[in-house]
Amino acid sequence: METIVSLCKRRGFVFPSSEIYGGMQAIYDYGHYGTLLKNNIRDAWWKHMVQFRDDVVGLDSAIFMHPTTWVASGHVDGFNDPQVDCKKCKSRFRADHILEQFGINADKAPLEELNAQLDKLRKEGKLKCANCGSTDLTPAKIFSLMVKSNIGSPTEELSEENTVYLRPETCGGIYLEYKNTVDSLHVKLPFGIAQIGKAFRNEIVARQFIFRTREFEQMEMQYFLHPDVMKEKYDMWKQVRWDWYLEYGIKADEIRWYKHEKLAHYASEAYDVEYNFKSLGSFKEVEGIHARGNWDLSQHSKFSGVDLSYFDEKTGEKFIPHIMETSAGLNRHVLMFIDQAYTEEKVGDETRVVLKFDKRLAPVKVAVLPLSKKDELTNPAKDIWNTLKMHFMAEYDETQSIGRRYRRQDEIGTPYCVTVDFETLEDKAVTVRDRDSMKQERVKIDELADYLKGKLEE
Repeated sequence: METIVSLCKRRGFVFPSSEIYGGMQAIYDYGHYGTLLKNNIRDAWWKHMVQFRDDVVGLDSAIFMHPTTWVASGHVDGFNDPQVDCKKCKSRFRADHILEQFGINADKAPLEELNAQLDKLRKEGKLKCANCGSTDLTPAKIFSLMVKSNIGSPTEELSEENTVYLRPETCGGIYLEYKNTVDSLHVKLPFGIAQIGKAFRNEIVARQFIFRTREFEQMEMQYFLHPDVMKEKYDMWKQVRWDWYLEYGIKADEIRWYKHEKLAHYASEAYDVEYNFKSLGSFKEVEGIHARGNWDLSQHSKFSGVDLSYFDEKTGEKFIPHIMETSAGLNRHVLMFIDQAYTEEKVGDETRVVLKFDKRLAPVKVAVLPLSKKDELTNPAKDIWNTLKMHFMAEYDETQSIGRRYRRQDEIGTPYCVTVDFETLEDKAVTVRDRDSMKQERVKIDELADYLKGKLEE
């Protein structure tokens, strides 16, 4: 992980937020290459989930929603984690995570059970702070994961009247716009609504770089259907999402399905896609696929007083649609693709670090490198770059030796480097270097754009 974090900062992928003021825990900013990579992953998801399908439409809902939204969904009363504090060093821990270290599975266990288990460990002298070793730990208490804000005068104290929440997940906006989507687009069941957007969670312990953060992006799709076809569509979407990971270079033996045994009261089935993070040392969740029943629309219909049922003109049946969702973390996908792409190779006496992204995800597709800073090479090199940048995300670099520039482009995952040398002035051709094989090929300048298009589509 230290290697990945160092590379991400050094090469402009990810920076600690507010670093000049000491930073903020579990909040990160994406630099130039990180933004490009994140956007490419986002666009790849959107293409497969919306553009390539005729049964999914898009949405971009607001971060702020009517506060009753989160009462209806159960978040206000039930979206929390059990917190334990160290009285000596003030460190905070999740109670269920403490128990996990002793082989006790306490996921979703009630507070009374958690404290009973903690008390047992305390009496045995095993309960200690992982940070300072103190045994003076508090009992577990409820810690709300909702991030509060207010609408109105910023000088007012938060009260029930002006309290709003930054959405803890993006699907809430999809449920609220289900009716408007049906009424305006006349979509027929089964259909999905997809969106990508920010969500916020006041995590007790947020570590592991960008894997678990307090501000993050989700790529979610809620698929509305008749309960009779849930099993068929659930299996279909599991396959669709599995195939997407393989499509973009994730190895089949490095992802797996994890089936949830403990389900939310409204759910009938839940699976996670887990990726084997080398940087984290284990399989971790990158996407969840859940059969949610009709809980969400039923709750919002009840609390809003608006009928959210669907009328099937063919059968004459009126019912509240059931929902199957796919929910993926965009930030986790960025880490996953970097983790997968990171490669160290021996080249002569040196070790080459290269990010072997799928070409479609690579932040920069081609870099143009004049062999020297002399005008006779930089001028045609800039002309080539100006042509290529109209077709691809291209970069121009004339600083340092050609070898150092190659290594720099390797470390950001650029598939092709175009070198303009003194022979170019004679043969009107350039040398194209392949990132993965490091093989070089001479290509005519007037054929270069088409040549690269073909290579990038392979």
